[in-house]
Amino acid sequence: MAPKQAGERFMSITRRAALAAFVLPTVARGQEAFPNRPVRLIVPYSAGGIADTVARIVQPKVADALGQSLIIENKTGASGALGAAAAAQSAPDGYTLVLEGATTITSPLVNRSLPLDYEMLVPVTQLTAAPYVLGMRADFPAQDLRGFLAEAARRPGTVTFGTPGVAHVGHLMGELMQAMAGVKLEHIPYRGGADAARDLAAGRIDAVFISESSLRPVLESGKARPIGVTGTTRRPNLPGVPAIAEVLPGYDLSTWILVFAPAGTPEAVQQRLAAAFGAATTDPATRVRLEATGSDPASATPAEARALHARDKAVIGRLMRDAGLLAGG
Repeated sequence: MAPKQAGERFMSITRRAALAAFVLPTVARGQEAFPNRPVRLIVPYSAGGIADTVARIVQPKVADALGQSLIIENKTGASGALGAAAAAQSAPDGYTLVLEGATTITSPLVNRSLPLDYEMLVPVTQLTAAPYVLGMRADFPAQDLRGFLAEAARRPGTVTFGTPGVAHVGHLMGELMQAMAGVKLEHIPYRGGADAARDLAAGRIDAVFISESSLRPVLESGKARPIGVTGTTRRPNLPGVPAIAEVLPGYDLSTWILVFAPAGTPEAVQQRLAAAFGAATTDPATRVRLEATGSDPASATPAEARALHARDKAVIGRLMRDAGLLAGG
C-alpha cells in the first residue's frame, strides 16, 4: 500500500474511532437502565385513606424490584385533580407516577374546569380491585340499609353522606343508590376517605361511601356500623353485611386502583414499572396486607390496564349520563 493511501486510511480510521468515542457514550446515556434514581408516586388523597394505605403497603416491594426508592407524596385537593395534574405535567420518563381510581373517568364528566386533561395520563398497571362500604353513624335512627333508605325517604334532602370527593367513585355509588331507591340525600365531599370517616365518627354526617380500610377504625371504635357493600356479593371481612344488591337488585359498582404515568412515557419504561408493582401485589405477605384492607390484589400489563380503564370509562359514562350527572346535562 502506498504511504499516502496508508496515511489516508489511518486518518479515516482515526476519525471513525473519534466519532465512535463521542457517539457511544451519548447512546449509552440515552439508554441508561431505568430507573437510575428514586421514583415519585403521588397519592392525590389524604394520608390514611385507601389509596395512601395501598401505596404504603406495596412501597417496600416495589422499591426492591426497581432497585431504587419509591417516594410517596400526598398531594390533595380538587377531588384528586391537583395531584393528578402534578403527575401529568411531569416529564414522561417514568420517574413521576400517580395512583388513582375511577375519578380519572368521573371527574371530566362532571367538571369542565379541571386543572388537567386526564388524557395526559396513561394507565400503567393495576394494584387492587374492591367494593366500597356504606357506613352509617351508630346513633342514626335506623338499624340497617332498609331502615336507612326509609329514613331518607321520610326526610328528603336532609340525610347526608360523605365521600372522598365530588365525582369520586364513592360519590357515584351514592348517586346510583339514590336513583335506584328513589330517595334524595345530601352529598358532602371530602379530601379523602379518612377525612369522611372522622366526620362520621364525630356525628357530623349520617353516612359514608368509602373503602373498608378507611372505615375500619370507625367501625372498631363503635361509632359507626356497616350497612351495605357495593359489590354483588358479601365480603369475607364483613360476612354479616349485605350487598346493596340484596336490597336494590341490580346494584353493582366497585372500584380499582391503577398506577398512571404521563402520556408519552416509553413503553419499555411502563413495562418495567408494571413488573415492579406486580412483584409487590403478587408477593404473599403483601397480598395478605392488601386483603386486610378489603381489597383484592391485582396486577396487569400496561395493555391490560388500558383495556380495563377504557371498558369502565364506557360503562361509567353511560351510567352517569342516564343518571343526569354529566356537566351541563
